[in-house]
Amino acid sequence: MSASADLLKELRIDRNRPAPPSGPGRGLIVGAIVLVLMLAAVAGWFVFGRNAGVQVRTAAVTAIGAGSGGAGASVLDATGYIVARRIATVSAKITGKVREVMIEEGQRVEADQIMATLDPIDANAQRELSAAQLAAAQSDVARVQAQLKEAEANAGRLAGLTQQQLVSRSQYDQAVAQRDSLRAQLLTAQRNVKVSGDSLRISDIGVDNTVVRAPFAGVVTAKAAQPGEIVSPLSAGGGFTRTGIGTIVDMDSLEIEVDVGEAFIGRVQPKMPVEATLNAYPDWKIPAEVIAIIPTADRGKATVKVRIAIKSRDPRIVPDMGVRVSFLEAAKPAGAAPAKPSAMLPNAALAQRDGKDVAFVVEDGKVRQAALTLGRKLGDDREVTAGLVGGESVVLDPPDSLADGAKVRVENADADSSDTQ
Repeated sequence: MSASADLLKELRIDRNRPAPPSGPGRGLIVGAIVLVLMLAAVAGWFVFGRNAGVQVRTAAVTAIGAGSGGAGASVLDATGYIVARRIATVSAKITGKVREVMIEEGQRVEADQIMATLDPIDANAQRELSAAQLAAAQSDVARVQAQLKEAEANAGRLAGLTQQQLVSRSQYDQAVAQRDSLRAQLLTAQRNVKVSGDSLRISDIGVDNTVVRAPFAGVVTAKAAQPGEIVSPLSAGGGFTRTGIGTIVDMDSLEIEVDVGEAFIGRVQPKMPVEATLNAYPDWKIPAEVIAIIPTADRGKATVKVRIAIKSRDPRIVPDMGVRVSFLEAAKPAGAAPAKPSAMLPNAALAQRDGKDVAFVVEDGKVRQAALTLGRKLGDDREVTAGLVGGESVVLDPPDSLADGAKVRVENADADSSDTQ
């Protein structure tokens, strides 16, 4: 307690103590303090301000040098799925009860092979009715033909008697009218035979519709109906009517569909070589080729769909598999000199100095001006054939005042370091 009391006494102001002298000694003390403060400011500038440099943002340069195996290196990677261009859920053309199903999942079927049959009772009854109508029409034709034959003979006989004036003219006219009427009846009966024949052919089609056949050769991927169930080409509502017998996929029509971002679609061209890797078989490299770029974009995802043909057919490739693809540079002709390694950097990193294309590479807090030889435009990026090799960090949107050897502070580097702390 005594120590605390002594400290409090020392803090008290003694108003009776004489003021310090205001002579030359006090001026020296004030000058020394000002000098110390100035030296501290200069030292702070040398430590902090001088080494601060221009604050910049950077991006990494990507190497796209020549690869091996004929095709060039990857210029873009994407992910997608295996899809079938020819796939069908096969159904009956009529509504009926399934009598027999002759397919199983994984089974291969040929074109026009029977997949299932429906109960043909109604179709057979309709066909029998049409056949009976045709037979009746044909009998009617035979009856009219016999009557017409008699009427023609009677009209011919009365014609001779009328010329001899042995019968009246009215009897002859009546016979001629009877003959012409029977001719008309025969024409009608013959047309009825044709109509009945067409009806029978339609009934035959109805019987054939009870047999469900494969529209093309492929592999059954789904079996959707069982014997005794009702199937219909249209949904009848509820859960008691099937709309299909099974699903067939033409495995020869398999291809790859990927979504490529709008910013990178400029790197993709038709007939471009592609290397595909299935997620299920990561060590298997499948040769492929760009078929087409679908000329529409997905507004929600900002992507464009690309179709890719698979050059190697294999039973391990099945629909809806996940796949990663690498779009490659075009293959070089046989005997051509190997392509020199190149790099790719954002267009925002390019600058003009003395009429030349340059980029500023960040090295140890300073920038090095690198003269560039530019190649293809790759969307928002640009190929560099000389001046950069890949892996460098270049300044984005370099200011006009930025020069070779200038000190810089990397904005995104500070953010990264703060995140890791």
